[in-house]
Amino acid sequence: MPDYSHISFQKDWSLSDTTWYKLGQCKSIIKAISNAPIQPQYREKLLQISLRKGAKATTAIEGNTLSLEEILEIQEGKSLQESKEYQEIEVKNILDSFNEILEEIIVNKKKELVSENLILRFHKMIGRDLGDSLQAIPGQFRKRNVSVGSYKPPNYHEVEKLINDLCKWLKEEFKFTTRSESFSNSVIEAIVCHVYIAWIHPFSDGNGRTARLLEFYILLRAGLPTIATHVLSNFYNDTRSEYYRQLEKATREKSLSNFIEYAVRGFRDELIKILEIIQDNHFHILWINYIYEIFKDIKYGNMTVFKRRRELILKFPVNEWLTQKELVESHPDLMRTYLRKSNLFMKRDLEELIKLNLVVNDKNKYKANTELLISSLPTKN
Repeated sequence: MPDYSHISFQKDWSLSDTTWYKLGQCKSIIKAISNAPIQPQYREKLLQISLRKGAKATTAIEGNTLSLEEILEIQEGKSLQESKEYQEIEVKNILDSFNEILEEIIVNKKKELVSENLILRFHKMIGRDLGDSLQAIPGQFRKRNVSVGSYKPPNYHEVEKLINDLCKWLKEEFKFTTRSESFSNSVIEAIVCHVYIAWIHPFSDGNGRTARLLEFYILLRAGLPTIATHVLSNFYNDTRSEYYRQLEKATREKSLSNFIEYAVRGFRDELIKILEIIQDNHFHILWINYIYEIFKDIKYGNMTVFKRRRELILKFPVNEWLTQKELVESHPDLMRTYLRKSNLFMKRDLEELIKLNLVVNDKNKYKANTELLISSLPTKN
């Protein structure tokens, strides 16, 4: 008889000091991300990128091979070739689910407990229009026993009771209300809920996608910035073999301590990446503003020359040493301006930018002199 004692509905974990410290780091990073002044159009761009990455991560771990570029086409309403129709629908369902959940929580301020109805609804959302490609009836618990590798989930007769016990336990253990839930509790609840869905395996197919959608929901419900809600799925996909190893270990040891530590570490690392993207954007805006400040006091008799040189430094890639040829090829606008001109034409413009201390030159390679701004930033202790 299979042993399901790992499905205990008890707090079978203890968090190390390191894990608590990383949870504190996560909270601080999220506060920094939430409070970062970002232009609305750039925040929207980051959101769409994060949803795209989230859709890729949550389907790629199940074997979907669509690239980020193909998922962008789906976001833009385009159709892929017929041979990729199933993968297209699979990804579109995840994107639609993300957007529906975002509207519920962010726009309509509707937050609810994890319940049987919510779990069934999410499974129905991820299985929409997949037909026989999804080996399950969307929104219905399985009616047969299944195996996942060497793991045998509980008998299908027990699924509904186990799901109801899970939802009751999550409510009692994590004490979510529509008004509040501690940050640490929210992160751990998202991780624990994910693992329990994997353990119970309530559906014949689509359990992983449903678990990751629940994780997304709990993190968004907790007030995470929208651009950061995909990060756990992203981490699981990037560390796929370790993810399965930690899941198997948690099952064998009947403890979630190590899995939670693994997930929190990845959560912290992925949040740092998002913060760095935002900081890079802030630095880029600062650099652009500095360029405009320099050029506003320059008097050129020829306005065409003035605009061309300003456009050149504005299009200059940051943190790269490039030859003239590489620089021309780095941006379509620069190709249009310089491609059919002599090397001397561009060289004169570069020499002028060097005089303005906006560009540095080393052995016929050029770089934007952003160190001017870096040196003026506060030093880190």
